[in-house]
Amino acid sequence: MTKSARAAALLEGPVLRSLMLLAVPIILANVLQSAYQLIDAFWVGRLGDAAIAAVSISFPVIFLTIAVGSGLGIAGSILIAQYFGARNSEMVNHVAGQTMLMVVMTSLLLGAVGYVATPFLLKLMGVTPEVYAGAKGYLHVAFAGLVFSFTFIMFQSVMRGIGEMKLPIMIVFGTVIANFFLDPLFIFGWGPVPAMGVMGAALATLATQSVAALIGFAVLFGGRFGIKISLKNFKPDLAFIRKAFFLGLPASIEMSARAFGLIIMTFLIASFGTMAIASYGVGSNMIQVAMIPAMGLSMAISTLVGQNIGAGQMDRAEKIGRLGAMVSFCVLSVFGIIVFAFAPHFVAFFVPGEEDVIRTGATFLRTVSLAWGLLGVQFALSGVLRASGNMLTTMMITIISQWVILFPLAYILSQNTSLGLNGVWWAFPISYLIVSLVSIAIIAKGDWKKKRLVHEDETLSKKVSDEIITEESYTGHQN
Repeated sequence: MTKSARAAALLEGPVLRSLMLLAVPIILANVLQSAYQLIDAFWVGRLGDAAIAAVSISFPVIFLTIAVGSGLGIAGSILIAQYFGARNSEMVNHVAGQTMLMVVMTSLLLGAVGYVATPFLLKLMGVTPEVYAGAKGYLHVAFAGLVFSFTFIMFQSVMRGIGEMKLPIMIVFGTVIANFFLDPLFIFGWGPVPAMGVMGAALATLATQSVAALIGFAVLFGGRFGIKISLKNFKPDLAFIRKAFFLGLPASIEMSARAFGLIIMTFLIASFGTMAIASYGVGSNMIQVAMIPAMGLSMAISTLVGQNIGAGQMDRAEKIGRLGAMVSFCVLSVFGIIVFAFAPHFVAFFVPGEEDVIRTGATFLRTVSLAWGLLGVQFALSGVLRASGNMLTTMMITIISQWVILFPLAYILSQNTSLGLNGVWWAFPISYLIVSLVSIAIIAKGDWKKKRLVHEDETLSKKVSDEIITEESYTGHQN
């Protein structure tokens, strides 16, 4: 599909068709991307509850690191979507190059800091001796390969911004297949390859993510999908960097607040022992699965709303937001009912034979799963707010949901009532309900429709276009 045909398909015609045209490939890509974590959990689960706890402890720390630097990537993908909707090819290429530059530099810095700080973070979290070694090895490898993870995530964001998702799906599918075979090889060892336990799972992911990142760079430089970056796009543009920083900072704070909330929640759950952490880890894996369609629809909504805002089609943008929230609610509610009915079986898939973990994990899933439809509404409406540049609003919603509602409620219910650990579980659906209602009220007010980022950047757009014209003219004279 050509660039113009792709744009027309997403900016015209039935809204549901446009939404599904983009959402289905994104969800498939997210399913495959999440397979990394599920495959790791499947193989690591064969090592026992201490190994599962090591991965569970590591995930919030990695998520925090990614959150700190991902705001720039989110800002870049939103700007790409709006410029693509406005048919401004020069700025699409420029934003893609600048965002890639910032993401690579940020990931190198965060990876180095995270690697050095790993022992301190684990001790601060009160990790038990039987979990510490596995978590340390897993985190060290994850931080060493952070640049590859960041690069491929940003590649997916760039391709999503222009409405192209088939290629990322193909790349992820190939790397997931490779990861499935590399995991047992590195975890349990075979022949000359030594058994590396939990750290082996991280090494398998590092190997496949590095290949995916290199393919992503090759595609962006190749220019086959309506976007072509060159070395000149990596020349630091302080005007854009400043804009991306202030646009992306609230998103970084938002995701960091969510990540810190997970870490604090892990602190709280750790007080109930290794079995509780393992149960939370397995239950969290299923929540991540539930979030796949929610995040896929949110990304599709964000891209479509951003492109339609860029094209000046505000009524269509609003209709996409409403319909997307309804679809997300229905899809996640159906999935929640299925998980509720078969909760013990889902938990047993990851930790076969661990009866205590299966029982506690099933209780966790049955407490939260029927409220996943509300989580879908929250994600969908957040996509609308991000697409319109209202990062500060989504940041405040997340901070309130994590630090004013979820964690305080989990602490009160688990420490000051007879619910105990179940009090932590009940905090999740209650927070889903409150935050979804707040999100609906904010969208209904309509202030988000007053912001359009591409109009605020006309000077920068003209500057970049002039530089490209000048450089092409110079090249033409040279030839």
